[in-house]
Amino acid sequence: MCGINLVLNARKGDIAIHRMMEATKHRGPDHSSWVGINEKVFIAGNRLKILDLRDVANQPLLSDDGKLALVWNGALYNYQELRNRLLERGEAFRSHSDGEVLLKWLGAFGSEGIKQLRGMFAIVFVDSNKKQVLLARDPVGMKPLYYYHRDHVLLCSSESKSILLSGLVSATVDRKQYAPYFYCRHGMPDASFFEDLLQVLPGEVKLYGFEGQHIASHQLEMEQHAEQTPTKEVFKELLTDAVLRQFHADVPVGVLLSGGADSSLLYQLWYKETGIPLHTYTVGFGKAYRDQYDDASFAAEVAGKYPGAHHEIQVDPQTVLEVWPEYVKTLDQPVGDSASILTWILAREANKQVKVLASGAGADELFGGYNRHKAFSHYLARPVFWNFLSRLNLEKIPLGREKRKFLASIHASPERTFMNFSALGNLPDSLATQLRPYYPRQLSDYKAALEWDRTFYLVNDVLKIHDNACMAHGIEGRAPYLDWSLVSLSRGMTEAEHLRRRNKIWIRELLREEGLGRVADRRKLGFGLPIREWIRDNKNFRETVFSEIGAFEKKHGNAFPPVMRKIAQNPVSYYKEGFLFVWNLFVLSSWIRENGL
Repeated sequence: MCGINLVLNARKGDIAIHRMMEATKHRGPDHSSWVGINEKVFIAGNRLKILDLRDVANQPLLSDDGKLALVWNGALYNYQELRNRLLERGEAFRSHSDGEVLLKWLGAFGSEGIKQLRGMFAIVFVDSNKKQVLLARDPVGMKPLYYYHRDHVLLCSSESKSILLSGLVSATVDRKQYAPYFYCRHGMPDASFFEDLLQVLPGEVKLYGFEGQHIASHQLEMEQHAEQTPTKEVFKELLTDAVLRQFHADVPVGVLLSGGADSSLLYQLWYKETGIPLHTYTVGFGKAYRDQYDDASFAAEVAGKYPGAHHEIQVDPQTVLEVWPEYVKTLDQPVGDSASILTWILAREANKQVKVLASGAGADELFGGYNRHKAFSHYLARPVFWNFLSRLNLEKIPLGREKRKFLASIHASPERTFMNFSALGNLPDSLATQLRPYYPRQLSDYKAALEWDRTFYLVNDVLKIHDNACMAHGIEGRAPYLDWSLVSLSRGMTEAEHLRRRNKIWIRELLREEGLGRVADRRKLGFGLPIREWIRDNKNFRETVFSEIGAFEKKHGNAFPPVMRKIAQNPVSYYKEGFLFVWNLFVLSSWIRENGL
């Protein structure tokens, strides 16, 4: 895992690349270096040593003749296979790193070779023979890649703030991101909260000439593996292989053991296959909230069954307030998901023992584990009935928060209904229109919903916070459920097969077989803070949240969407039912202030 940077065709490029390299040093604290390919092209890499810890594997990587150069961020899980194919072609290697394999592979096959890569990656590859620079991001969207391209100047980095710190770009807030952030907890997939700073999309490959001109862009399609019958046994085999691949490292590996089914199964499979104990990490919220937020007790049950070094980190309002300034300072882009600060706190602790952290990210999106998937399957079973019921006046009927949201989210279009389910509130027509191109409308309704969660929510929320929180502390985050073999298995299943096996039935059955039925059958609870309870019970926490939002509204409120401004003006009236909106605003308020916007 690394930080990567590029300066192309800019004035004082040597100074700019050095500044950018320093800005992303936390991503690769083991080694940092930059090189000028010529007077126009400069690249820099910060290395977190995971495979082959020798200096020979440091970045930037250069070919023997200096004509090819690479900086990249990620891990190739099929690098041994690619290495063997290159050896057959007569290539020789100085290291055992996947980075050297990638350099030689791209040198041999160019952009077409990216199709054969299996893993997570963001790439900057320079080919002086062709006078071209290639940017690429893996199709799953595991690793971020930001860029600025104007007047034939191209800047690219693992983090948006690095581009600003180059000294070549001014920081200006992009107000168009307020609406998607307010409803979805993040900005648009191809944008950032800084004007003119964009994101390379998952699976996108972009080519530029040395004069800064854009040559071409194309989209990588994730290749489907040979069709396999979707059974529990096939799923277990693929997941076991993914765990063994992704836990492979020359440094200590740990697991974010949330107490949920997904991460519990990862650790169970690892220990059963290898017998090697690992460090595991979870959070506890104290006795007052343990009955409702009981991750710690379930995680302790798993840790007690399989040997390892288990760490339960206690988190309370004071903990969050104490680390908040440092957390916000390291937050590259705002994501209003409280799992972000929790992951950040866990990674800070894990940094004392490990350099790789595996999580259960992706299982819900691939195999229908969220409550909204269950709700959507109910809706699809009787859409006419639910559409009729949603139009009735139900204000006087006592309904819980979840049932009220369900009925309020119903729309004549199944697509729009699920988009409402997955957002914090019903999308305005203008925002729904803006998001519609990202919705996979060519699929059947339920499969489209799963793909929306995988390509939109997972990439821009879950994976973004996992990368940011881990990298802030120099840790590589991995997600075995997002191994390409498992993504392919999910995508290859029919809608009927998904509906029969929703709620991650295979994961639960495998845990029950190991005597972990209590973990398998626990109610679904998102990984996050007890926000509503803390606002209600803790005066200092409540006043900090509300005052931050108030200052934000006074300065920027004129640019807010109507509902966003309404809540920002009076959060005390909304936090009981709209606590997720309030937290969303608090994160954004803090981030805007920290960045002087």
